[in-house]
Amino acid sequence: MPSFVSGLALWPLITVVELAISVVALIYIPRGRKPTAAMAWLLLIFLTPFVGLALYLLIGNFRLPRKRRAAQERATAAIAERADAGALTVGGDETNVPRWLQRVTHQNTSLTALPMVGGSRAQLLEDYQGSIDAMAEAIDEARDYVHIQFYIVAWDHTTRGFFAAMERAVQRGVTVRFLADHIASRRIPGAKDTFAELDRMGVQWSWMLPVRPLKGQYQRPDLRNHRKLVVIDGTHAFIGSQNLISRDYNAAKNIKRGLQWQELVACLDGPVVAQVDAVFHSDWYFETGEVLGDSERVEAAALTTVDGDLQCQMVPSGPAYETEVNLRLFLALIHGAHERVIITSPYFVPNEAMIYAITSACQRGLEVQLFVSELGDQGTVYHAQRSYYETLLRAGVRIFLYPAPYILHSKHVSIDDDIAVIGSSNMDIRSFTLNAEMSLVVRGASFVSQMREVEQRYRDAGRELTLDEWMSEPARSRFLDGVFRLTSALT
Repeated sequence: MPSFVSGLALWPLITVVELAISVVALIYIPRGRKPTAAMAWLLLIFLTPFVGLALYLLIGNFRLPRKRRAAQERATAAIAERADAGALTVGGDETNVPRWLQRVTHQNTSLTALPMVGGSRAQLLEDYQGSIDAMAEAIDEARDYVHIQFYIVAWDHTTRGFFAAMERAVQRGVTVRFLADHIASRRIPGAKDTFAELDRMGVQWSWMLPVRPLKGQYQRPDLRNHRKLVVIDGTHAFIGSQNLISRDYNAAKNIKRGLQWQELVACLDGPVVAQVDAVFHSDWYFETGEVLGDSERVEAAALTTVDGDLQCQMVPSGPAYETEVNLRLFLALIHGAHERVIITSPYFVPNEAMIYAITSACQRGLEVQLFVSELGDQGTVYHAQRSYYETLLRAGVRIFLYPAPYILHSKHVSIDDDIAVIGSSNMDIRSFTLNAEMSLVVRGASFVSQMREVEQRYRDAGRELTLDEWMSEPARSRFLDGVFRLTSALT
């Protein structure tokens, strides 16, 4: 009886605490947060105050610590100084660029300090193993340094040639630096062996955004560095969607389902390579505190064109910036399009502004297409993505499903016939807000022509989803789609 009475006495206290949590949440959560995200957090806390509060304290802060953001500001200022001094700006004449696109590139420059440059070349690489082999061949030509950065890295049967090329480079006296995301790469099978191999070879490496509270290194655990790049001597670079790992990601669940990742990588030459290297320089500084001494080499490379016909601009983004740089880029390009918008994204979970931009493009009479995978490798994201299909199909967006057992992991956008974006950024809330990403804007009909060929191969391989087919989806699946759409707003 006494325990029952004491239990009853606790209920008023619990009620008061729950009410206090709700009031404090109403005051603090909406500050600086988008209404949809604020509403999602408030709903979670109102329904489950203690669980909701615990989750908010763990993952509620969508910005990196102030110290890290201050470092980004210093890096951006340094990039701006180099650009003002003439480095990173060769071939940047915009007199032949449409006025609306000039405004977009100026927006990017104001946010990242990297301007549009001309005189570059780019070649698209679709073959998974072939892309890794091409990177290894380029590393074998390195004379001074190699900079490598991947979200996920593994030493396996697919990447052994790449690792061997790094070892040969070190043996020739070439400095090889490597950055890998801490959480994403550590959870891959054989991670200890992978980084022991880097140590054995003499590669200088560091984690990106490590989560090690006992060492004073902590931020929201799901704020990750998602960038992928390789730079050789400041003259050649590779960027895109592909990680440095087996095509099935060495995951038992993927192997069981027979899943294979389909990627797209761009091989770059010319002044734009200096901008790719600037991203690496910044991230290396953030993680190690070391200001690299390769700047003279990088700037010399920036002053050497390769008779390319492309104008390019690298656009880094992420939680170290004060705003969603990549989201603003994509919105501006879609609003500026005149004829067509073609989007490829493995994880398509847009915010309200993006949905309005895409559907408005249809209403203006533009051709709008979306390429996504028929299968999903992440259940929550897959269902959240599907929740937008009806809205898109009714607006006139043509949705193409890339066939099983492949996960279409490529990330690119083409606008009209002469503008494209390729990089690491998905078209989802995570890439807009939580991940450090990199997106390369390219102006040039020759490059978009390559991308058109890739897009056609997607169409040939897959099938188009129709509204009638979609409306016949079972109610259970539609229910899950709606539930995970709500949870996707918790940023």
